[in-house]
Amino acid sequence: MARKPRSNARASDDDDDECEYVAVGEGERASSSSSADDDMADGDDDESEDGEDEGEGERGKSKRPEVWRPSHEGKDAGVELEYDESAYDGLHAFAHEWPCLSVDVARDELGDDRVSFPHEMTLVTGTQADERQKNVLSVMRVSKIRKTRRDGKEDEDADGSESESDGESGDAPTLAVASVVHHGCVNRVRVMPQKSTVCATWSDSGHVTVWDLHAQAMKVMTTTSDGKGTNAPAVRTMPKQVFTGHKDEGYALDWSSVVEGRLASGDCAGAIHTWEPIAGKWVVGDAPYVGHTAAVEDIQWSPVEEDVFMSCSSDRTVCVWDTRQRAKPALRVKTHDADVNVMSWNALANCMVATGADDGTLRIWDLRNFNESNPQFVANFTFHRDAVTSVEWAPFDSAMLASASADNTVCIWDLAVERDAEEEAAAMAARDNAVAPSDLPPQLMFVHQGMKDPKEIRWHKNIPGMMITTAADGFNIFKPYNVGPEVK
Repeated sequence: MARKPRSNARASDDDDDECEYVAVGEGERASSSSSADDDMADGDDDESEDGEDEGEGERGKSKRPEVWRPSHEGKDAGVELEYDESAYDGLHAFAHEWPCLSVDVARDELGDDRVSFPHEMTLVTGTQADERQKNVLSVMRVSKIRKTRRDGKEDEDADGSESESDGESGDAPTLAVASVVHHGCVNRVRVMPQKSTVCATWSDSGHVTVWDLHAQAMKVMTTTSDGKGTNAPAVRTMPKQVFTGHKDEGYALDWSSVVEGRLASGDCAGAIHTWEPIAGKWVVGDAPYVGHTAAVEDIQWSPVEEDVFMSCSSDRTVCVWDTRQRAKPALRVKTHDADVNVMSWNALANCMVATGADDGTLRIWDLRNFNESNPQFVANFTFHRDAVTSVEWAPFDSAMLASASADNTVCIWDLAVERDAEEEAAAMAARDNAVAPSDLPPQLMFVHQGMKDPKEIRWHKNIPGMMITTAADGFNIFKPYNVGPEVK
């Protein structure tokens, strides 16, 4: 599938060396183009206007809110969504100089299971600039990520004072960026899980490159947070290794979490290569793995077995591979009726795999019943109205995952939830609750909206419930109120 952002417009031409970080919910009104999000049940302004034309008798009657969903054909592109502060523990938006197709979270030493705000995190991303020589690979440190939820009386007075002083407040989130020049657009970036300063990138030039970003990580960590972000000019640095053996560009890229330094890359010509680490370098096999008949879209290493990985392809199949056998896959299973764009292997329940396709379907598979003759999915969700562009299991809950789609939504799912008729009836007793559409899955926990063409979602492994998205109009960092531990 085509994965390039729909817009390559530069985010800002005012400041090349410095950019200010703006957080939604901190004195800035969310707009449909910045980050903004709504919960699914939302009263619609157009509906209230229509009500005015229905006569005096209708005006006095309360009307249930309706669930708003994006249209199939993008006819609602001009609709402005209002951000509900009570739906998020935290929600922040910011943008790089250029749109970014991919983002990854770098492991840090700030502790596991961090619950209390403020938070900070380090991200790695790469750009899709309008000219090849302008592209960069960036390390970004986002700090002072504050709680934005307004759900109590104690927050009412804070709203007015923050809106007046937010621009000068030392409590505003900050963004520090340090970059290296990258040859061509960055199709995908992945950080080595065992060594957070080493990452690999897929370029639209057809090269896969491994980088050591230690200097850039140190630069953003030592930058003084003064309430305004910093964006130093990109520097030229030699990568650790470049592989030019792929015959075409690609997107599939993944590091093994079991064997440090082991990497796999797949291209749009259907070829897969594995990288074996040896003395600080990598040996890449000349002969590719052969099994797909079209573009390899995504790759996932097994979270428990060192020699096993999976791949999905636009040939509508998923292949299971053993690195000791390149000639053919151990399994080749047709999983969708359209291109299979993305996949994720559950690290907590390692028999479970999620796949997302070009027709908007999201499917869950149990590898214990995964076979070529009669593949049976565990779940099949058709909520998305356009191609699924990203999927990832939550690192803190084996039954929870997130999916992103070209319909401009990010959905969070909990497979442990089942429909409860009594609970639904009790909810409908309240007139301010919307009636859920019949095709709304009970496993759908949250829908994040307001982005333009979301491309990738990542969970933060050390902050349960915190998510990062990248889209054509920038990044969102958010934690839904009903996902992860409760925030006091």
